[in-house]
Amino acid sequence: MTPTIRALTSLLLVISVAFVTSPAHAKKLRGVELAETVTIGGNELMLNGAGVRTRLIIKLYVGSLYTTAKSDDAAAILDADEPMAIRLNIISDLLTRKKMVKALKAGFKNSTGGNTTPIQPQIDQMLGLMQGKIGTKDQYTLNYKPGSGTHVSKNGEEVGLVEGLEFKKALFGIWLSDNPAQGSLKAGMLGK
Repeated sequence: MTPTIRALTSLLLVISVAFVTSPAHAKKLRGVELAETVTIGGNELMLNGAGVRTRLIIKLYVGSLYTTAKSDDAAAILDADEPMAIRLNIISDLLTRKKMVKALKAGFKNSTGGNTTPIQPQIDQMLGLMQGKIGTKDQYTLNYKPGSGTHVSKNGEEVGLVEGLEFKKALFGIWLSDNPAQGSLKAGMLGK
């Protein structure tokens, strides 16, 4: 091998190693930084996918799903009794507390096939956690921990815990069930 080819080969090797070992960068969606990995509730989770929730033409929030391993199988994610989180980054000042509560009620109804009775106390508890004004730049994190339940946080501060795997299935089903809040948002959260 000639010195020129050897030098070129070495340069290409250095460039390829640098490219492979460079850290994952955050993604940006509608101005919201989405980290590739996060530690939530002591668990390291990876970005499974994200999308934008729109109503008519208004972009309301960026929804992102964090899991322990990437998957595009919504049913498996819903049934899994393992750490995961959904984040909602509010991007519109038109999304009020009243509208959010109304959307959650409709979402629970859709994700349970209209049978909310078995988890109605947990739904009521969840809706009670949605206090105060909602504004742009607010971030809600719905962090499920096996054996504990769904920890609800607003802007990094935990506001409550709702117990139960069945509740988690219905809550995450708002975005991932067969009757989701928005099909394109579900697809985005599943990384499709």
